[in-house]
Amino acid sequence: AILLLPTKAQLFESVSDDTLQALRILLPENLVLAALDLIDRVTVFKYETSWGRTFFEVFGSKGRYSVSVDLPAPVSTYCACPAFAYSVLLSDNQASCKHVLAVQIAQRLGKCVERTVTQDELVGIVCQGMEPEADEADEAHSA
Repeated sequence: AILLLPTKAQLFESVSDDTLQALRILLPENLVLAALDLIDRVTVFKYETSWGRTFFEVFGSKGRYSVSVDLPAPVSTYCACPAFAYSVLLSDNQASCKHVLAVQIAQRLGKCVERTVTQDELVGIVCQGMEPEADEADEAHSA
């Protein structure tokens, strides 16, 4: 059987008009479209452990990023991407990055790729996400 995945247009259809309007008011349109593109490309992963821990990972255009949602205040979300550090935390230009928004939308629409993982598998996933990209490693060695 062939699995047909929804297109961005179908994702927009499954989100209420009120929600889309609120997103357009609160966030830049390019951010919303980038988040929907990540969902459309099936890059949002939700890992669940047997002890109840949930861990999100998004494969972006320049790497894979750990994403945390529903954190205690004052910062309720976090992403390991550079855009989150700069645009959200340092300059306060945006309320979110595309990876956090993609997780939040995908989770509500049931569009995350869900996997149950053991403790060892989760450690492997987290450690892989912490490894520098090949280009970054080359730059570090040449400096």
